[in-house]
Amino acid sequence: MKTMAVILFVVLVAATSVHAAERVERSTLLLAGAKAGFQEARYGDDGKLAVHFEFNDRGRGPNLDASYVLDAHGMPTAIELKGVDYLKAPVAETYTRNGNALSWKNAAEDDKRTLAGSSFFLGLNQVPEDSILLARAALAAPDHKLALVPAGVASIHKLATVEVKGKDASRSVDLYALKGLGLLPDFVWLDQDQRFFASYSGWSTLIREGFEDAIKTIGDRQEQEEKRLAEARASELTRQLTSPLLIRNVRVFDPPSGEVVNARAVLIDAGRIVSIGDADVSLLDGVEEFDGGNRFLMPGLWDMHVHFTGGADGLLDLASGVTTVRDMANQVETLKALIDGIEAGKDIGPRIIRAGIIDGKGPFAGPTKVLVDNEKEALDAVRMYKETGHEQIKIYSSVKPELMPIIAKAAHEQGLRVSGHVPAFMTARQFVENGADEIQHVNMLFLNFMFDKVQDTRTPARFTAVAEHGAALDLSSPQVRDFIQLLKDRDIVVDPTVGTFEDMFLGRPGVPGPGFAAIVDRFPTTWQRQIRSGAGGLEMKPGQQALFRDSYQAMVNMVGVLHRSGVHIVAGTDNLAGMTLPRELELYVEAGIPPKDVLRIATSGSAEVMKRDSDYGRIAPGYVSDLILVDGDPTINMADIHKVRTTIRGDRLYDADALFRAVSIRPTPTQ
Repeated sequence: MKTMAVILFVVLVAATSVHAAERVERSTLLLAGAKAGFQEARYGDDGKLAVHFEFNDRGRGPNLDASYVLDAHGMPTAIELKGVDYLKAPVAETYTRNGNALSWKNAAEDDKRTLAGSSFFLGLNQVPEDSILLARAALAAPDHKLALVPAGVASIHKLATVEVKGKDASRSVDLYALKGLGLLPDFVWLDQDQRFFASYSGWSTLIREGFEDAIKTIGDRQEQEEKRLAEARASELTRQLTSPLLIRNVRVFDPPSGEVVNARAVLIDAGRIVSIGDADVSLLDGVEEFDGGNRFLMPGLWDMHVHFTGGADGLLDLASGVTTVRDMANQVETLKALIDGIEAGKDIGPRIIRAGIIDGKGPFAGPTKVLVDNEKEALDAVRMYKETGHEQIKIYSSVKPELMPIIAKAAHEQGLRVSGHVPAFMTARQFVENGADEIQHVNMLFLNFMFDKVQDTRTPARFTAVAEHGAALDLSSPQVRDFIQLLKDRDIVVDPTVGTFEDMFLGRPGVPGPGFAAIVDRFPTTWQRQIRSGAGGLEMKPGQQALFRDSYQAMVNMVGVLHRSGVHIVAGTDNLAGMTLPRELELYVEAGIPPKDVLRIATSGSAEVMKRDSDYGRIAPGYVSDLILVDGDPTINMADIHKVRTTIRGDRLYDADALFRAVSIRPTPTQ
């Protein structure tokens, strides 16, 4: 579940037509190739700008109207924004500048500042056109650098020029890298008048209306630049282990046994563990020694619910000790290219296991091209995923209930696992009884007992119903116990992603949830502001704060009940790569699961689910040397799992601090 801030950093727009008194620029937003929304920007010849922006993402998505007063240089001197955000919470924001006096107000901030010189205000909530105004302002600034308000500095530089064809015209467009907003540069395409042309990514593309056929052209060229930058990062930050490595002076934790053994040495060679203990290395040529500094050595972590997008994701994963991920929905060719680049050493990233998403057609369809409406389409989709190297099928919310058992049967015949959201108009019990092996998201378990309140779970109702009624569910009631027994008897795996609901249920404007509290200070200032604002939470009615908190606690408690009942849990985030997995594990401890068991869940337990436990998830001879060195002891204090210092992914070694710095994040403090 991506936050609104992340989506709006990625989404940029415009298309152009000319009228006597205004310039209308209109763009189309496509998610997984399907039209999902638009932005219309109306530039008046009196310095005023009016923008409307909306898109639909499975019932979520903003609907915003912004009005601006621009000075002679195109810089906003007044902004007013109204509407609803990605989760449909109300938005109202204003900004004014009179000379050196700046003031702004939104749901989380009410601030004033005196500032001389040129600067650009970043709204807490934005329409994509804000980024276009910023890009033009930065291009006009000295050295193409511009101060940001409330904090930060933006810079921009041109990377490439290509010729594109539209329905009615051809033109030259330029690719720019805009730095200072995120962890890595944002890419934006402008025409020769420095008006927005497109923003491209594997998940979404916004492009000038009438130039949709140019997506492949700009996408191919942008990917060349992204690959060039990725190869440079990989070359600089990867240490290839070409000879045996003896890791001395470490405390070794092997998850299946739960033992921590002090003062050991671990010998690895060619990506595998050779021996543990005081090994005789005289028979191996060129053995290199690595002092572990009495740190905690354990197998690399697994994140079993990601949507890998490349860029910073791979660096964040490895810096956080995540050496294997399971991608739970992506574009087939895009993900394959990312995997190929990582495995060839041209990019940095974890091992990636593929799960292919299948959804039904309709207004709430997920961002995928694999949409099925009948048995033939369903069978074709399963076959396609098998042929393209996927190991699992993820059924999504809009799949017709009658197609779910057909998909499950076909997937099992192909040797694929079956998991997913429980489709709308279906209970979790029915999902299990019709062939599912796994359920994503703990809220789906709660909805099993709320079928009388909400049946169409394609919309944000699958969150709000649990927030409003979850606290009332008695986890020791016969109906809950009976359902959990069914999960155990059928050997159903649960991927709770409980951390991704924390800020959604607990955050509110001006009061952020605790999900990012331990790491917020390490992010760039623009990210810190978004996190501290509390934006992105569910809308709360007066008096609902305690109710939402109690409902969230019930979700955490459910994870503990599942574990104690013998239900197999896997740890996934569905959130910011790498850095949010430690919080997921901390919440499992809060749920009453012993730390050693939590670490087992996130290592050998996940490997077992994906039938890789004979090669991964242990520190034992013959196992793949996916290892992490950690300050402290997470078997005693799970918070120490934040303190990864070194990650070894087979025959590649990475310094975690260097990886974090490469994506503008401060390393984990030593104390």
